[in-house]
Order: sequence, then structure tokens, then C-alpha cells
Amino acid sequence: MSSIVVIGSVNIDIVARVSRLPAPGETVTGAELSRFPGGKGANQALAARRLGADVQLIARVGDDAAAEEALSLLREGGVDLSECHRIASATTGTALIAVAPSGENHIVVAPGANRMFVADDLQMPDADALICQLEVPVPVIVRAAEAFGGFFCVNLAPAAEIDVRVLQRADLVVVNETESSWYGDSLAACNGLVATTRGAGMATLERNGHLIAETRPPAVAAVDTTGAGDTFTAALTLALVEGRAPLEALKFACAAGAVATMTMGAQPSLPDRASVSEWL
Repeated sequence: MSSIVVIGSVNIDIVARVSRLPAPGETVTGAELSRFPGGKGANQALAARRLGADVQLIARVGDDAAAEEALSLLREGGVDLSECHRIASATTGTALIAVAPSGENHIVVAPGANRMFVADDLQMPDADALICQLEVPVPVIVRAAEAFGGFFCVNLAPAAEIDVRVLQRADLVVVNETESSWYGDSLAACNGLVATTRGAGMATLERNGHLIAETRPPAVAAVDTTGAGDTFTAALTLALVEGRAPLEALKFACAAGAVATMTMGAQPSLPDRASVSEWL
């Protein structure tokens, strides 16, 4: 079994299912409200675990009642939470999400304890792979990239200024098409693979600007796209670490991400390996 460490965020997702997403300055009423555990780090950790990896999550949560709620599915799923610490007087991160019938969403995040993660406090365990995203302070990601010796994946989401050393160190960089446009030519600093997702469109793997593989996700009835990108990131990392060829790994990741859109909520939707295999 491959071992993966995830460094990242833990949130509570407050999800409003709406008839349509509002335009700027507009109020849309009649929503249905739900709460789910979320956060890009937590989502990627649980996704990797359900897909068959041995997973540890390194994260920070608040000293509040929401912390246990946010960690509940991770704990039930068997993710190692020994390095997921509470920060006194901090609140657990919260994401406010509006979801349209098409599955498209708008997301606003209040980071809470996630942004209080201090790089000097990072303790790096041994593992086959490390996955990071940008919902914790960038110095934490820089420290992790320098300290970790295995396969290193960074999901450049949400888009933010990133130390070039992280791009140069990464074996895999994952972006969606919006993030790819935001980073532009700076992605040329990547020495490893760059995976770009485009929703239901073509996903690609490139190295040094050269196309390595491309494929489309399977057509599914999408309900909520929250967590689909996190599932893709976890699945692609795991597949590559397991030694799959680039195209096979990309197909596996696209199928996993597509299946994750078929259920409301980020973490309740995360598929197991058998579910993904059915779509392959």
C-alpha cells in the first residue's frame, strides 16, 4: 500500500443549493442549506485514503466544536490525524458554497486556524508521496518541499503567489484552467509534470511544455463539483506513485474526479477504487 502525507486545510463547508448562482450584487433566495466536512487538504487526504493509500493529514483546526465535525469523516475513514493539531482561541476554517443545479459553484473561504499554521512547527514524516495545496501559508509549503524526499505534488489552488522553489521541486503540479491562466508563463519553472483540468473538457499532462497525455473525464450526471479537483489531485498522485503510465494515471484521475461530482458535499462524494474502476 502506498503511503501519502497531505499538508493542507480543514474546513466546515456550509452549502446552499440554489436554483441559479447569483450575479454580482444580486440576492438569490429559496436555497437548501447543508453542512459537510471539507477543506482542500482534508478532501485530498480522504480521497487518497478511499482510493487505497495509507494517509496522514498534517493540518490545523480551531479549538471549537466545529473541529471534531470537520474531522469526523477523516477519522471514520482511517486517516492518521496525529499531526492535526488544535490552535487555542482559533476557529476552524469555514467555506461558504453556493451550488447550482448544474453542479457549478461559488466558494468563499474564511481560513481560521488554517492560516495560523506555522512553518517552524512542521514535522515531516516519511512517505511515498506528499500532496500540498495553497489553503495554508506558503512558507509551510516551502518548508515541506525542502524537507521531503519523495514524490511531491502541489495543487496550486486557490491561485496565489508561490515561491519558485516549490515549482522547481514539484514532481507534479495540478491546476485547473482558471489557475493555469492566472499563473501563465510562471508554470514554465516547473521541472515535473503539469496536469491541467478543464471541468468536463480535456485534461492534459505536460512536461516542459510538451504534451505527455490527454483524455476526457467520463460523462456523468453532475450534482456538485465541490471536491472534484481534490479527488483528481489525490487520484493522479496515487496512480503515478503506484507506477501507472501517464495516460493510464490521467484516465484514472479523470474518472475519480467525475464520480466525485455525482453526490452533494465534498467528502460524502469521494469515491472508492471500485467505484472509479466501474467508470474505466
